Amino acid sequence: MGGISQPQLDAYKQCREWLDAAIDLVRPGSTTDEIASVWPTAQELGFPSEESCFGLQFGHGVGVGLYEPPMISRVHSLECPIELEEGMVFALETYCAATDGRSAARIEEEVVVTKEGNRILTRFPAEELLVAGKTYVRGADLLDASLSPA
Repeated sequence: MGGISQPQLDAYKQCREWLDAAIDLVRPGSTTDEIASVWPTAQELGFPSEESCFGLQFGHGVGVGLYEPPMISRVHSLECPIELEEGMVFALETYCAATDGRSAARIEEEVVVTKEGNRILTRFPAEELLVAGKTYVRGADLLDASLSPA
């Protein structure tokens, strides 16, 4: 916890770009293969096959169950696309490894297909990386030590 390194920030920015490109395609009439095609290939991510990194760039329906159809992934969406319809709700998730060899970014947004296009339902702000671990000063720490009971 604490600060952020440049590789972590770079990974987050790339992860966000992939996610935003996918969100931009969520509208009635779009297809799941269009969304999956804006995500990097397994080889671009350093994996030998799409199956080996299946859950890294991923989308799924949200409703009664945790993972509902349609699933959005390069593994099956490119060959078996499904058309998006108004009212569908998706979780879209992206991942990007940092160049430091140990860090990574993962972002998820919930998106609904609307007549006008899409609307993000997620309430937590994820447009930029928020860093935890800020040092806060307690009021008691500001008191003059001579005023504190011994």
